[in-house]
Amino acid sequence: MSNKHEIFEKNSILLLVAILVVVAIGGLVEIVPLYYLKGTIEKVDGVRPYSPLELMGRNIYVREGCYTCHSQMVRPFRDELERYGHYSLAAESMYDHPFQWGSKRTGPDLARLGGKYSDEWHRAHLKDPRAVVPESVMPGYPFLATTELSTKMIADHLKTNRMVGVPYTDEQIAAAAEDVMVQANPDKGDVDALLARYPKAVARDFDGNPEKVTEMDALIAYLQMLGTLVDFTIYDNKADFR
Repeated sequence: MSNKHEIFEKNSILLLVAILVVVAIGGLVEIVPLYYLKGTIEKVDGVRPYSPLELMGRNIYVREGCYTCHSQMVRPFRDELERYGHYSLAAESMYDHPFQWGSKRTGPDLARLGGKYSDEWHRAHLKDPRAVVPESVMPGYPFLATTELSTKMIADHLKTNRMVGVPYTDEQIAAAAEDVMVQANPDKGDVDALLARYPKAVARDFDGNPEKVTEMDALIAYLQMLGTLVDFTIYDNKADFR
């Protein structure tokens, strides 16, 4: 076998041709299936587009660079399953533009964060992280609680997302600004209509200030829905990785 390998080591042209052949085969294996598969993401019950308030919270999350320290993808390894829960499904990111998988963790993964902590905890953590996690190196974001949320462009944002494949309806786009206010202050609108458009959406005063809707409302609404849309009790992740 070593003698045969010497043929490639001593002939650079032959080695180059062999490399091209191997790369071509690998590329074809990955590319050809895309021409006959109807889809590359398996649909999962429960996954839906973000509500307007959650989408605005996600925009703030991206704007503030939270993705540089927190990933949103639980890898299929025992240590990750034990700490974070069921491994991430591709369908969970199907409406993310861009997705937030991440490649670095200074802080914990957030893919299963929803419902893990109270709104009060999130408010305290965002204002002064070391008040609740003394060893944290995360900067504080107290200004989110005083910055009023602008809904001026939310309908256009839903339209833009629809252009890249997110199935927002005309009804959802028309009601976008109203849905933002209703989700953050359920006493001022039709919550049932909101839930009909966005099942499992949590409607409440997230920032503790019912007088106005702030960026804190939006960010906490986004964080509280992460990992809550799919019913993972139907999966037996322990059996897969024993």
